[in-house]
Amino acid sequence: MKKIGLLNRDLSEVIASMGHTDALVIADAGLPIPDCVRRIDLAVVEGIPAFLSVLSAVLTELKVERAVIAQEMLEVSPKVGVAVRELLGDDVQIETVPHEKFKELSRSAKAIVRTGEFTPYANVILYSGVVF
Repeated sequence: MKKIGLLNRDLSEVIASMGHTDALVIADAGLPIPDCVRRIDLAVVEGIPAFLSVLSAVLTELKVERAVIAQEMLEVSPKVGVAVRELLGDDVQIETVPHEKFKELSRSAKAIVRTGEFTPYANVILYSGVVF
């Protein structure tokens, strides 16, 4: 049995398989997930697991170079935007795009991780960096 880090097999595997600039989406419960993208569904009930909890856990194992969020997050759910900024830190560039563009970009992700989050626009695309 794995003792530390991410315990979800699928999530751990997709992060281990990522290379430089590959994308991983952490999503709320409502983001549409195209059939062509791998779905890692963690949602249990409303709020479990929470978007920010999953993002925090992923960031313990994934080196992030840049991120993308929807502009609407900053307008509709600004506290989530602030929390995302804090979790990513000052070294990670965050780009904002319209939500429709966000959904287009998510089509090229290695995987989309669905949380139980019900906060509108609580979604982020993480682009992997390199550790050297």
